[in-house]
Amino acid sequence: MSNWKPVCAASDVAENTLKRVTVDGLDLVVANHGKGVRVFPPFCPHMHEPLDQSGMLSDGLLTCGKHLWQWNLITGEKAGLSEKDILLYDVEEEDGKIFANLEKELVYEWEEEDEMDDDDFFGSD
Repeated sequence: MSNWKPVCAASDVAENTLKRVTVDGLDLVVANHGKGVRVFPPFCPHMHEPLDQSGMLSDGLLTCGKHLWQWNLITGEKAGLSEKDILLYDVEEEDGKIFANLEKELVYEWEEEDEMDDDDFFGSD
């Protein structure tokens, strides 16, 4: 279990909340979706938006507030407008602590954007 690292106490993350943590220099987000927890990289796979700041969690559905990409954290599947999966670390809860398998850092490959700002993305003039 050497790759399994304690991330935080389960009581540190209230239901329907997100918490950013750093473990061995690796930034992570812990999400309590009500039926369990998920641990994932801290940025949206779309445009590098920090999910601990813009992410909204309700009834297991994580929404990035920047461009409304969504994921069902209970199943781990894409929802709504999402075009990419969210990367999830294997997680276990034991003795009131949340552990994640951090053997390999999960990293997104972001596409280079054509200098599109939010007004362009949303079609505003």
